[in-house]
Amino acid sequence: MERGLESCGRPESNGLRALPIAWTVKELWSRVLETLNLLSPQELSNFRILLKSVDEETRVTPWRLELEGKSKEGLARLLVQHYCEPAAASRVLIKVLQQLRRADLLQRWQDAAATYDQGIPRKILKRSYDCVDGELDCYDLRGKRKAFVMCVEKNRPGAHRDIHLMEEWLGQCQFEHTQCINPNKMELIKKIRSFRDGLNESKDDVGCCLVTLMSHGEKGSIKMEDGEKVSLEDIFEMFNNKNCPALQEKPKIFIIQACRGEKRDCGVETDDAPMESDDISEKRRLPTFSDYFIIYPTQADHVALRHPRTGSVMIEAMSEVFKQHGNKWHIADFFTKVNNRVVHTEFHLHEEPIKVSLVMESTLTKFVYF
Repeated sequence: MERGLESCGRPESNGLRALPIAWTVKELWSRVLETLNLLSPQELSNFRILLKSVDEETRVTPWRLELEGKSKEGLARLLVQHYCEPAAASRVLIKVLQQLRRADLLQRWQDAAATYDQGIPRKILKRSYDCVDGELDCYDLRGKRKAFVMCVEKNRPGAHRDIHLMEEWLGQCQFEHTQCINPNKMELIKKIRSFRDGLNESKDDVGCCLVTLMSHGEKGSIKMEDGEKVSLEDIFEMFNNKNCPALQEKPKIFIIQACRGEKRDCGVETDDAPMESDDISEKRRLPTFSDYFIIYPTQADHVALRHPRTGSVMIEAMSEVFKQHGNKWHIADFFTKVNNRVVHTEFHLHEEPIKVSLVMESTLTKFVYF
């Protein structure tokens, strides 16, 4: 169980003011390009499509986009030429970035729109895939993002805080969620099957599924309010490629906040070639289990930590890291940062030092960016 613890030469006839001295054309172009460089190839493609319909005069015409906006540099130049007022350029970028769901880039341009005569947005940290050569293949998350949140509150002080933080995080990541609080075994199985069936029967494309289970637990299972156990493998199996075709080649993310045993880690003091296949069938196949990402709050057989007031250590760290970095990280990189925070934080259980480390299991085939 868990343990609690230059100026811009626009004609005056257009009715637009000249660019403030603090903003030269070169500087504005540089900042716009900086933002474009942080978009994935798919996001850039969508950026060009969305730009055609932005309700901001004068609208960029499709033929100019085709002729001048194929490269990032050309696209940035086109934006500066059309929207040379910093406030106008900021408004356009905000509208497009909102539809791209790039919350991590929005704040700096929102600040610029409000106080554009005071300076240029600060340099933006790179998204994790910008450090890698070549284009990366990312999951298409433009479909519906569906989440299931289960939490047992009985004998788990701070659980209400976990629910609040998790729902806040899911909202920031554009998930619609189904809530399941204090179920017994049959209620959980019924509700999670109904959630899974809803995905399979949905007329809308589903882009991603996320299941959060927060309760007491032990190796391979979680416990319900009445103490009955539910196998995690049984829950994972409900969403595999056979039982949930709606999620084939879609990311299936599981966040498990529960103990995995009774062991405690008090920590250690320190000084300071493609495979060939015999299958000649032309029919494309997938393994039964693929595109999974599972995060546990602790190592196998070990306890998880939860504070009676601030909630579970992992959930709180997730919230803090997201507030600091937004959604610019691939999910594995995001949870690596969460783990870094958890590992380097001091905890005590009954006045004894205790350390925990998150564990990630992945069969993802692409990159996940919320």
